[in-house]
Amino acid sequence: MRDLAYLKLLSREYPNIRAAASDIINLQAICGLPKGTEYFFSDLHGEHEAFIYLLRSSSGIIREKIRETFGHIISEEDEVRLANLIYYPEKMINQIKQANEYTEDWQKTAVYRLVQICREVSSKYTRSKVRKKMPREFSGVIDELLYVDNTDDNKTEYYSELINTLIDVRVADSFIVVICSLIRSLTIDNLHILGDIFDRGPRPDIILEELMHFHDVDIQWGNHDISWMGAATGNRACICNVLRMALGYNGFDVLEDGYGINLRPLSMFAERVYRDDPCTCFLPQILDKNIYDAVDPKLAAKMHKAIAVLQYKEEGQIIKRHPEYGMEERILLSAIRYDRGTVTIDGKEYPMRDMNFPTVDPADPLRLTDEEEELLHTLELSFRHNTRLHEHVRFLYSNGSMYKCCNSNLLYHGCIPMTENREFDGLMVGGKMYRGKELMDFIDTQVKNAYFLPEDAPEKEACRDFMWYLWNGAKSPVFGKDKNRSFEHYFIEDPEVMRETMNPYYQLSEEEETCDMILKEFGLPTKGSHIINGHMPVKIKSGETPIRAGGKLFIIDGGLSKAYQERTGIAGYTLIFNSHHLALAEHKPFDPERERTPKVYIVEKMQKRITVADTDEGKELAGRIEDLKELLKAYRSGLLKERIR
Repeated sequence: MRDLAYLKLLSREYPNIRAAASDIINLQAICGLPKGTEYFFSDLHGEHEAFIYLLRSSSGIIREKIRETFGHIISEEDEVRLANLIYYPEKMINQIKQANEYTEDWQKTAVYRLVQICREVSSKYTRSKVRKKMPREFSGVIDELLYVDNTDDNKTEYYSELINTLIDVRVADSFIVVICSLIRSLTIDNLHILGDIFDRGPRPDIILEELMHFHDVDIQWGNHDISWMGAATGNRACICNVLRMALGYNGFDVLEDGYGINLRPLSMFAERVYRDDPCTCFLPQILDKNIYDAVDPKLAAKMHKAIAVLQYKEEGQIIKRHPEYGMEERILLSAIRYDRGTVTIDGKEYPMRDMNFPTVDPADPLRLTDEEEELLHTLELSFRHNTRLHEHVRFLYSNGSMYKCCNSNLLYHGCIPMTENREFDGLMVGGKMYRGKELMDFIDTQVKNAYFLPEDAPEKEACRDFMWYLWNGAKSPVFGKDKNRSFEHYFIEDPEVMRETMNPYYQLSEEEETCDMILKEFGLPTKGSHIINGHMPVKIKSGETPIRAGGKLFIIDGGLSKAYQERTGIAGYTLIFNSHHLALAEHKPFDPERERTPKVYIVEKMQKRITVADTDEGKELAGRIEDLKELLKAYRSGLLKERIR
């Protein structure tokens, strides 16, 4: 008999045999249903319009459901219109009204078709699960329409009367919005985001708002996410880095409109200090126009240079505090020969493209001027006390981690650091060496401590500094390169010195033997399991494929960010895992004026249809069933007394 105290606690929820038996029957039935559909996205990089389209369209699956449901009954043009109605119902209804096409016939047809699609996507769920997903508004009407018996003439008449009444009382548009939301909710059971929500694209904050309203989402942190999370802790190097990245990609909207960060102190400082400096190497890449705050590119370049110099000062101070990072050679402001206009990197001397450093003292290059100190203090307060940013960062913590094992899949953003000898590389922290899964678990704890430890905790500063190391440290799993060469990109002409060497993981992981080793390390079976990660854009233009190691590894960063699309040739991938197969959706570059349904193709068929019982959720339900069976024994043996109402 299980622990009696636990059974007594369970009896509060199930006061008698009937209640416990009823739930056993329900849970056992759920275990026999097909598993829910999981969606995997990576490297969203602030591309809010493209991502929201993919999320609302279920990466092309809703379009497939429309085609399966109606076949050749409706034209391809009508398929597209119906799909767009499901994705953006409010927008489409407004357009139809403006075109004077919002007739009674249009409303009846739209409601009928939407109900048909909703039946299709809800068919693999229990009625109770569908009810739970229904928005409260119109839930009774939807329930009746979904389960109407079309063979009963009375029910058919009832069905028609429901639709007519929706139109008569002028709530058909509200009903359409609600049922479209339900359709979208039913097509994606679980959403996995494999890191890098932030940077490069215009509005990562809007992506996070969308994710916060999604019913089941988890996030595996990427290095760009870690950088923003570090900035929220008050890490000044991370603050400078997120500002530098945003300024480099003309991201004023996310800073000022998205998070309300006051950039005026920085702009005034930059204008004063770099007044006559053209800052040519710091002109922003303008991939997206700012809607709310158009800043002159010349001023943006000055701000960009000012924050970059501040970042290199702050980074140098962190490196000095932590010799265990082994990054002394990256204190590059100290490696400049100010009298000769050169810098020594990796033992070689290079001429500098730009030697205007009015705030740098050659005798003490890392020292902040009084103005710089005041500016950084102001910026730090902007990040530390930013309500919306901290709402988003807390969401990243509550729904995020370094990795996740889910339904025989191992998810992480970048890599598991390895040596060329196919061994897990180690990171020494506090006199202890961490490798493989232990390293990922240790980092997970340090990331949480950096944010949640009290300010007066002795280890707080070290954890906060470690957030910067994770952004660009050689043994950081979310970085996966030997060095971050941003300094070289700004100040040196020679392209050879800009090359960043990838961790051996990226070559070794293309072999099944390596993937098996990693899967075993994380307690997953080698047969039927997969590793799924992003971080490195897949260049299909160069013949690369997202499927590696005989189908055991999926790299799904295909370049959702506009900054990558010229090199990759596509706009990213969605990996879709349903009860029948694994499929890849290959995205097209986002264009709001054109049809852009992704190309979906199956990459692995399951040997048998996967049920809920085969999943991690099924294992939890099996445990729950066993607990309830023990509760039944306790009632039937008289060990616990039933409460009969």
